[in-house]
Amino acid sequence: MSRVRAAACALVTAMVCALPAAQAADGLVDALTKRDRERLAAFDEARAGAIAEAGKGGSAADVAVLDGILAGGSLPLDDAALTGRWRCRTAKLGGNLPLVVYGWFACRIDAKGDTLTLVKTSGSQRTSGRFYDDGAGRRIYLGAGHYSDEKPKTHGADPDRDEVAVLVRPDADRLRLEFPLPRYESRFDILELNRR
Repeated sequence: MSRVRAAACALVTAMVCALPAAQAADGLVDALTKRDRERLAAFDEARAGAIAEAGKGGSAADVAVLDGILAGGSLPLDDAALTGRWRCRTAKLGGNLPLVVYGWFACRIDAKGDTLTLVKTSGSQRTSGRFYDDGAGRRIYLGAGHYSDEKPKTHGADPDRDEVAVLVRPDADRLRLEFPLPRYESRFDILELNRR
């Protein structure tokens, strides 16, 4: 691991460990694996590199879709604005191919007490997991990928299936889950969610 990467990993770990007690009670500190911390530490570098690779090598049509996915600001992440049924699609950036944008599927975000969960309910590749408040106004998604013919897995049960992402709300009816350094196929994944 390079010195820069090690320093970035140490910084993210220090930030996560320094969360206020109220936020740490959310369970994020305990739920993050070493690999999750490494992925989050490399978030900005992985995102920038994958977007550049997608822009250079993706088809004009897919790059235009990606530009739309990335458009928007960053609105507050209040639970009422997040829960419900969503259309969702995945964009895979960098890695095996420069850019692949998949079609629309179904996702759902539910509130169970103080816990927000996400389930991708259709398509051959799915995800399920929960959101954690990182104490800095962001929501971190910890989930696990599974195939449609499998039972959903839990984060931490299989390191090859673990997923970590940062949630962004670019506008009132749209969300983005941004996955740095996914285990398979790409350098960066984005799950775009549009309100149904």
